[in-house]
Amino acid sequence: MSIKAKHTALIKQEAKRLGFLSCGISKAGFLEEEAPRLEKWLNNNMHGEMSYMENHFDKRLDPTKLVDDAKSVVSLLLNYYPEETQNEEAYKISKYAYGQDYHHVIKSKLRQLYEFIQDEIGEVSGRAFVDSAPVLDKAWAVKSGLGWMGKHSNVLTQKVGSFYFIAELIIDLDLEYDHAVTDHCGTCTACIDACPTQAIVEPYVVDGSKCISYFTIELKNEIPTSVKGQFDDWMFGCDVCQDVCPWNRFSKSHNEPLFNPNPELLSMSKKDWEEITEDVFRKVFKKSAVKRTKFDGLTRNIKFLK
Repeated sequence: MSIKAKHTALIKQEAKRLGFLSCGISKAGFLEEEAPRLEKWLNNNMHGEMSYMENHFDKRLDPTKLVDDAKSVVSLLLNYYPEETQNEEAYKISKYAYGQDYHHVIKSKLRQLYEFIQDEIGEVSGRAFVDSAPVLDKAWAVKSGLGWMGKHSNVLTQKVGSFYFIAELIIDLDLEYDHAVTDHCGTCTACIDACPTQAIVEPYVVDGSKCISYFTIELKNEIPTSVKGQFDDWMFGCDVCQDVCPWNRFSKSHNEPLFNPNPELLSMSKKDWEEITEDVFRKVFKKSAVKRTKFDGLTRNIKFLK
């Protein structure tokens, strides 16, 4: 076994031990195919008021601009599919936000993986990324063979669908690289047909400024009345395109205790949500990603749905 193969096997083994669903590795370099796509998406204002998407265009496309002498992008998936979902008679929050904020949970696991690499392999430089830096997570996951890009623009796998987080370690270590897998969406248009706000404007292209997740999380101003009645009771995020995807029949519940929801969250009714106080908000969403929208944001969303 070559030294590269040995290092690759060690990293993948440790990723599995830390609870990651899977680990794929790509050669760090410029994402040629993504560049025109990203440029077109931005030029069409599909990022709405998410102006941060315009920043660091070159870094988004080239990890060697984020980590000096980067050689490999180690992509990792972490399952968040819950065992139980909310009461059916309730305003809904996206399943990824049921438990503790994934940024903290994943950062901790990435730190452990990085320390393991340094202990077992030696002086390796790199950085960990969880969806908060200019890295095109989905493009790297696809390049690393972890799944294909679905028509709803989420990464899909035949075994477990799409309910997982994506994270990366970009390191200056040569490893063995994985290959992309084939697309298995076929002629299916379930996600496009089901999107309540027609945000999937063509297969594989989502207009972020029309997405319910954008309106309920990213948009800081009032939600436009033109979309009133189209939110299907989603008050934070939206899972419709994933819920209707045939590949998500194979989703299995996660085994990460930190992703388990506060029991109160699952039992709350519409009336409970309409009467929510700041104290209850703080208790139910103690360390949750829902805190991003703040109490005022969530109550704004609930009022909009009423």
